[in-house]
Amino acid sequence: MSDPASLQNLTDFAEQLAREAGDLIQRERDQNTLRTDYKQQTELVTHADVLADKLITGAIRERFPEHRILSEETMPDLSQAENLDTPLWIIDPIDGTVNYAYGHPQVAVSIAYAENGRVQAGVVHAPFAGETFRATRGQGATLNGQAIEHSGATVPRDSLFATGFPYTKDNLEPLVRRLDAMIHQCRDLRRIGSAALDICWVACGRLDIYYENVSPWDFAAARLIALEAGATAGHFGDVPDGYPVDLYGRDILISAPAIWEPIRSILRTASGYH
Repeated sequence: MSDPASLQNLTDFAEQLAREAGDLIQRERDQNTLRTDYKQQTELVTHADVLADKLITGAIRERFPEHRILSEETMPDLSQAENLDTPLWIIDPIDGTVNYAYGHPQVAVSIAYAENGRVQAGVVHAPFAGETFRATRGQGATLNGQAIEHSGATVPRDSLFATGFPYTKDNLEPLVRRLDAMIHQCRDLRRIGSAALDICWVACGRLDIYYENVSPWDFAAARLIALEAGATAGHFGDVPDGYPVDLYGRDILISAPAIWEPIRSILRTASGYH
């Protein structure tokens, strides 16, 4: 396991890459050169996604040729998350691609670094908002260099939650049941369109709760940031035996600590879990 100083250096490296990728995707949108396509016929991807992905992965390969990379656009092999033999970088070059394509500001570059299945460093950079969230395990979380912490929410009724919905719409019934339960038992819903920012907003107290089914690149960095900000992170469903908890994205739940268990109960009941 890397020592604290080495992990800080890795976090610095991740932040540098995230900022460079953020500059790139800003230029691409500002120049109105946005080109879009679809993967799996439903999920929007832009030329900027691919360019930013190549920028980040190329720099990691050059500096750490022995490390593995799990990246949404160029290396989306989820089996990498189960291989614990060598360090792993988990990357989303543009989290919130639909927002990006429509000119919305809720867009982030997410970079996480994991050893033995545990995320040790994470950076989420929102270039249009000018906000950089970062965390190194055991050393707290910051937003633009200032320490952050969760909201301290104590009851679901007074809590603001965020979630998201999949690109494919063929199995929405469980999601609608959960949404119905949450909207009736919490203050309100926010649909931001970037899982990484949803979680970072829980970390800094702009939201109280986040839940969803997502891929490792969507949440790996932000989850560590939330944990280091004192939030509670886990799952309202069961994690398969042997799968790294830090990288398992199904039924993920992150919230202020006092409301985590009651929210988990609401979501388990709505999902029909026993």
